[in-house]
Amino acid sequence: MSKRIDAVDLNVYYGNFRAVEGVNINIEPRSVTAFIGPSGCGKTTFLRTINRMHEVLPGARAEGRLLLDGEDIYDPGVDPVTVRTMVGMVFQRPNPFPTMSIRDNILAGYKLNGTRMSKSTADGIVEKSLRGANLWNEVKDRLDKPGSGLSGGQQQRLCIARSIAVEPDVILMDEPCSALDPISTLAIEDLINELKDNYTVVIVTHNMQQAARVADKTAFFNIAGTGKPGKLIEYDDTSVIFNNPSNKQTEDYVSGRFG
Repeated sequence: MSKRIDAVDLNVYYGNFRAVEGVNINIEPRSVTAFIGPSGCGKTTFLRTINRMHEVLPGARAEGRLLLDGEDIYDPGVDPVTVRTMVGMVFQRPNPFPTMSIRDNILAGYKLNGTRMSKSTADGIVEKSLRGANLWNEVKDRLDKPGSGLSGGQQQRLCIARSIAVEPDVILMDEPCSALDPISTLAIEDLINELKDNYTVVIVTHNMQQAARVADKTAFFNIAGTGKPGKLIEYDDTSVIFNNPSNKQTEDYVSGRFG
């Protein structure tokens, strides 16, 4: 559980357009790393390369290396589906499978892989995952009801539970709180702090205070102008990025002078 992530000279393309250029970053296991920066600067694109999600778009590809504990997930022999079981993803808007019960949402990853298991094993996975997402006590009496019947904050925790059910090493979160109210946001932030005990967590956020609250390290991305690739400008301990950044662009962004 919990793997180190290393990007080496990573470029990401959509067709001929280079969306992200030359990212080099080392993300420690059992930590929370936040990606910040203005819209369109490549944060989400880079996040999606960590589990090869960007490839689902036609013409999208990555060049360079992306290592999980030293193994390149872009090696020709590597199956993207395997990568996505090791690297879970939680999206901006909660997306439980609407026709599935809470229980079936949790077990969806196993069903997709054709894994057969006893009811007691399945029950154990469901409870462990929901407890891991701080949701068990709220839903344990309605596991057979649709996941879509939960509140937005609960749905997002259900999606986190679904993600951790298959025991990934890394959890990616793309603005996981942007659609949530402040109380639900706090619950997710508390959960992120707990998840780093077992997982490598990477979060994209536009909320600076959120990055300051949850992230051990913060990476600032920026873009030189429309049509130019996004670049990683600075990466350091979160306290350094917010209080004493070494790059003027970072300083301007975190102090609210642009973006």
